Amino acid sequence: MVPVSLLLPRARCLFDEPIKVKVEGLRSRQVVTMRARLTDEKGVVFSSSATYRADGSGEVDLNRDPSLGGTYVGVEPMGLLWSMRPDTMHKRFQKTKSLEPQLVKFSVYEEEGRILWVPVKEGNISGVLFTPPGEGLFPAVLDMPTLRSETRASLLANKGFVVLSMRAAEAIFQNMQKIHLDHFKEAMDFLKQQPKVGSKGVGIVGRSKGADLALSLATFVPGVEAAVCINGNSANVGVPLYHKKQKILSPLMYDLSKLIPTESGASIGKYICEDPLAEKTRAASSPLNEQRLISSLWLERMTSGGTARPTWTRWWRD
Repeated sequence: MVPVSLLLPRARCLFDEPIKVKVEGLRSRQVVTMRARLTDEKGVVFSSSATYRADGSGEVDLNRDPSLGGTYVGVEPMGLLWSMRPDTMHKRFQKTKSLEPQLVKFSVYEEEGRILWVPVKEGNISGVLFTPPGEGLFPAVLDMPTLRSETRASLLANKGFVVLSMRAAEAIFQNMQKIHLDHFKEAMDFLKQQPKVGSKGVGIVGRSKGADLALSLATFVPGVEAAVCINGNSANVGVPLYHKKQKILSPLMYDLSKLIPTESGASIGKYICEDPLAEKTRAASSPLNEQRLISSLWLERMTSGGTARPTWTRWWRD
């Protein structure tokens, strides 16, 4: 059956009349992108797009089905119209000839072969889910950048991983009083419930503060298959860490005045933290003598030459 887009109750309407947009004839659960496009009297093109998943009968109904990504997200029956943006910056829609109808073109495209990008706001999870094309099943990765970034998550999704990108710290780090490991455990459970995920466990990738959180997850939370820690510390830095409503690690303190500036504008932070192996900082260090083998890739930026040195670390749970 050929997909058909429908504008109900009719294709011709006034600007303030709501319309119902539907697509029929799709495969069951097929993912498609719908686009709306118009050209105003000045020749400026306005467009919008959104990705949807059809129901079991192969239908998409904008009154019912949420946009999974695009110029708007969520259930918005008129979303493809109000979210239209000009292709040229700082242009407004011009309509002075009121007796001439404004033509809006709707189109439907199959999403096979493209990464599915879906914002996630659920419980304590705030991030973006990247899902590779194809039926799967794929391994799951929780990516934890310190600041909002989707570059690594998008790259991993293109390599065949289902990736949830979630910031290691949602608030200003200096103002935080505690971090709950349970929020990241919730993100791991969310990943494992995705229909295209085939792995029983989750891989963790963390940078900076995300790196020591990745290590803590591998230590305290079951289900972590591997951890990649980039430019991080082996202890819990800066903020007390809680799990199951109990403090499990004290903070390893740091001194930003010990940052070493470089000619490139970057700063070397290797010496800002206290020694994580010292006796007085033991309460901040992640215990490595756990019950099973974990593989962890540590990437440390060296002061000489500015190159990254990968170090594989293994430890046993006894």
